[in-house]
Parts: sequence; C-alpha cells; structure tokens
Amino acid sequence: MKIAVCPGSFDPVTYGHLDIIARSTDLFDRVYVAVLTNPSKQPLFTADERVDMLKRATAEFDTVHCETFSGLVIDYAKMRGAVAMVKGLRAVTDFEYELKMASMNHHLDKDIETVFMMTNNKYSFLSSSAVKEVASLGGDVSAWVPSFVAEALAGKYTMLAESGIDIG
Repeated sequence: MKIAVCPGSFDPVTYGHLDIIARSTDLFDRVYVAVLTNPSKQPLFTADERVDMLKRATAEFDTVHCETFSGLVIDYAKMRGAVAMVKGLRAVTDFEYELKMASMNHHLDKDIETVFMMTNNKYSFLSSSAVKEVASLGGDVSAWVPSFVAEALAGKYTMLAESGIDIG
C-alpha cells in the first residue's frame, strides 16, 4: 500500500488545498492530511476545528484520513508508513521554501520522497491568509472555500468583533 502525507496548517482549508488532496488520492492508496500544530503560530481556528473542517471537506474520499500532528513532519510520515509527502505549489516563492524543506526532510529520511504538485491555475493566487483577510473585512469567500468554511469564518470574525478583539 502506497501511503502519502499531505501536511499543512489548513487555517482554513481552501479549494486549492482540496484540489491537491483530491489529486493525491489518484496517486496513493491512502492519504493522511496532517494538520500542523505549531506553538509559534497563532491560527484563527483551533487544530480540532481545522481537522473537523477537513474531514467534512474530504468526506467523499474513503482513502483520506485527517488528523493533527506536532513535531517534525518527517517523523509523522515515518509513523504513518508514508512513502511520500505531497506539497502543493502555487508560484516560484512556494517552490523556494518547499525545496528547502524537502531537502531537510530528505536528509532526515532518504526513504520518504517529496512530491510537488502544481495547483490548478484557477487557485494559483489562493492562500488561507488571503481568504482570512477578505473574510475579516466582510467579503464573500464562497468561491474559494466550502460553504461551511465560509460560515465558520464569518462566525469567528463576528465573535472576535463582538468580543472587542482587534482583528486587523
């Protein structure tokens, strides 16, 4: 069985992420979508909220499993028996960063490959950060995320505004 890991923060999951995950299911028998818990980052959604959104968004795929991880992604991939990590690329800047990460991971474990997938052109501009920025200003993000994610974003920003927390 060929297993892959698709790691990321997914804060929140976008159609760009889902495009890469769906295409990964064509190449691998099982895909673990691993939500990074990184104490140095301040995500909008908790790790559990992000996993729940990913599970809903990938429910049509029997071979996709969503969960959290902390620590080195290469250790997580080894634990899951993965032969590859799948990373989506939007632009040259993504490639530069991901190449460095792939090189470090290859140094740590030569048996786990990194597979780069170019994102679908219609999502090449899309990032979770951009989606959050538009949503925080009350914009419509429904073209870029599933409807339940758009609703969660609106609810989160409404709650933050009502609490007097600066979201700008």
